[in-house]
Amino acid sequence: MAPLTESHRPVAESGWEHEHSRKGFFTDTSICIGCKACEVACKEWNRNPADGDLELLGSSFDNTGALGANTWRHVAFVEQDAERIEQARESGRRLVSLGMPSIGPRSGAAAPGGRPDEDLTGVDRTPPDTPQFRWLMSSDVCKHCTNAGCMDVCPTGALYRTEFGSVVVQADVCNGCGTCVGACPFGVIERRDDGTVTASTSSGDALEQEVPHAGTANKCTLCYDRLVVGETPACAKTCPTTSIKFGDHEDLVGSAEERVQQLHAQGMTDARLYGANPADGVGGIGSVFLLLDEPEVYGLPPDPQVPTKDLPQMYRTAGIAALGMVAATALAFLGGRR
Repeated sequence: MAPLTESHRPVAESGWEHEHSRKGFFTDTSICIGCKACEVACKEWNRNPADGDLELLGSSFDNTGALGANTWRHVAFVEQDAERIEQARESGRRLVSLGMPSIGPRSGAAAPGGRPDEDLTGVDRTPPDTPQFRWLMSSDVCKHCTNAGCMDVCPTGALYRTEFGSVVVQADVCNGCGTCVGACPFGVIERRDDGTVTASTSSGDALEQEVPHAGTANKCTLCYDRLVVGETPACAKTCPTTSIKFGDHEDLVGSAEERVQQLHAQGMTDARLYGANPADGVGGIGSVFLLLDEPEVYGLPPDPQVPTKDLPQMYRTAGIAALGMVAATALAFLGGRR
């Protein structure tokens, strides 16, 4: 894909002779339960090293914290207090209530203690509104941007666009310069350094583990090795609630728009899509999200911009300035001769 392209067909622009439909994710945070099965499946399939000592963070019921070189899927537990909830309500959003299915008798089976089961079929078992506290859970991943800043600035060509529209790092070509790290507006890609792997065993001893491609940039590949044989990415394959959906990007965006309309019809007016706008600063992203609050709440930039977007204008401005300097120098030289 040529840098700074305005096309919304990154596969076609990447030069592949046989174009596949663009693949991607649709992550519906409204049905994410925070189980982290996607994190585990991603690490197991890609053999990524462990992050930290697996202890819960002091700031959240989380143990990885953020995306990084070793964590390509990260489930965030966004904890909101009464003040934040009130702010969300004031802006016209409502708390999400997924509800619980009603429970009926089990054909005469006895409950613990020998008592017959109580018929709860007609009982409203919807969780009560909790104005003091709520969790918003979301599984984050590389966005596989249409205009990928990491790929634009890579000096070695280690980052390339696959035939499925995803952006992948070639570890054997990457020189570990880290230029791509600063070019990603989402803070996804990082270099894998030995010092970041600090996992330990229950006895406190350091956990010996393989650290492949140390010193090079690493991030989600959309499970490229699985895609080429017709398999679904590991995270989407293992998600128990289908919060992570995988498929053709165009179809996923359509499904996401329908899901937003469905939630709005149910009164959940806080639902909105993130990354589905091809006119944004990265040309839209391959990993679309349904959010239940502002993007900043989930650690996502509200207006992501690829850092190379303004290069054409910068080049034009620099050219005009250079011509001006040449003209001024020429005038000064001619004036001095007189």
